[in-house]
Amino acid sequence: MPALPSSLITSLSNAPAAVGAPASAGGLLTALSALPDPRARRGVRHALAVVVTAAICAVIAGYRSYTAIGEWVADLPAETAAALGIDVGRRPSEAMIRRLLQALDPDRLTAVVGIWLAAKNPAPTGTRRALAVDGKTLRGSRTGDTAARHVLAVCDQHSGVVVASTDVDGKTNEITRFQPLLDQIGDLREAVITVDALHCQRDHVDYLAERGAHWILTVKGNQPTLHQQLAALPWRAVPDATRDTGRGHGRREIRTLKVLTIQAGISFPHAAQALQIRRRRHHLDQPKRFTTETVYAITDLRVHEAKPVQLAAWIRRHWHIENKIHWVRDVTYDEDRSQIRTGTGPQVMAAIRNAAIGALRTVGVTNIAAANRYHARDSSRPLTVLGIA
Repeated sequence: MPALPSSLITSLSNAPAAVGAPASAGGLLTALSALPDPRARRGVRHALAVVVTAAICAVIAGYRSYTAIGEWVADLPAETAAALGIDVGRRPSEAMIRRLLQALDPDRLTAVVGIWLAAKNPAPTGTRRALAVDGKTLRGSRTGDTAARHVLAVCDQHSGVVVASTDVDGKTNEITRFQPLLDQIGDLREAVITVDALHCQRDHVDYLAERGAHWILTVKGNQPTLHQQLAALPWRAVPDATRDTGRGHGRREIRTLKVLTIQAGISFPHAAQALQIRRRRHHLDQPKRFTTETVYAITDLRVHEAKPVQLAAWIRRHWHIENKIHWVRDVTYDEDRSQIRTGTGPQVMAAIRNAAIGALRTVGVTNIAAANRYHARDSSRPLTVLGIA
C-alpha cells in the first residue's frame, strides 16, 4: 500500500499513551486497544481505539459515510466526547477519520470486535457452537476499471455476530479463501460449520476434519453426481423427522426434514447422514397458490451426535447471516450505494457496520432501523450499547 499522508505513514506501532482512552473507559475501547495502529507515532493526537469506537457509535446511530461520521463527532456534547476519550478542544476531523479507516486491517478489526461481542452474548452451556460461512459483494466499491470488493465472513449463529472475515480479490474466489478464513478462529473443535452449495468441496471437509469440526453442506448442481445420488435415495419411505410452520411476508411456510443414515453409494468423504429439506409456501392472499422447494444436504454428524431438530435449527439459522446482517447492511445502511472505494475503506466500513449490528443484537434489538433512530436522538446512547461508562 502506498504511503499515507501526514501522520498516516504505514507502521505497526501503537498510539502513544498520551492520546489513549480515559482510564474509566471500558467495553469496546478496551478491546480495540489490541488493534495495530497503521500510523507513525509522530503527530498522532487521537487513539485508534477512540476513533474506531466513535465511528461504530455513529453507525449505531444510523450514520453511513465518512462525512456523516465526522459530523457526528463534531456535534458531540463535551461530556459525551470526554467519555469516548476525545479531546473536546481538538476533535478528530473527517479527513483524519477517513484516512485512518482507509488504512486499517479489516480482518483484524473484525476479529477483535467479534471476540468482544461473542463474550457479551455467549452460547448456553452444553450447546454446540454453530458458525455460518457466507460471502457478500460490496457493490458500491466498483469503479470503472476495478471489480467490486467481495468479503467472505463467518457468523456465530447464536449471537448473530460476525467473528471473522477475509477479502476475496478478483484473482481468486470464495473456495480458495475458505481455509484462510477459518484459520483466523483459534478453536473449532466440536463446532458445526454450515455453508452454502458453493463450498461443498472435498478439500473443505478434509480441512474441517483436521480441525476437529463438524459440518453441514448444502448440495446443488455444482456437484451433479452427488446431487443425483442424494435425490435417488428412497425418501418416500422415510417419515418426516421434523416439521414446523412459520408465517411472514404474506405467506405461510411448512418446513420438513428427513434424515437417512448413509450406508453406501454416496461418494463424499466423512459423510454420515443425508438430509432432505422441503419448504412448501402458501401465499395468504391466494390460498390455492403455493410453491415447493426441495434441497439436499449432507453432514458428518452421526445419529448419536445430533438430533434431527438440532440439524433443522442449524440449517435454518445458517441464513441468519444473510437475513440479519447482509440484508440489514443493504437495506438499512444502503451499503450497495456507498461510494467508499479507497484503500481498505470498503471492507473496514463493512466491518464497522457488522460491529454496529452485532452490538445492537447483543442488547436485544430486533429492528435495526428503529434502533438507529432511537440512538440518533441522544448521542450518549450508543456509548451505553458499547459498554462505555
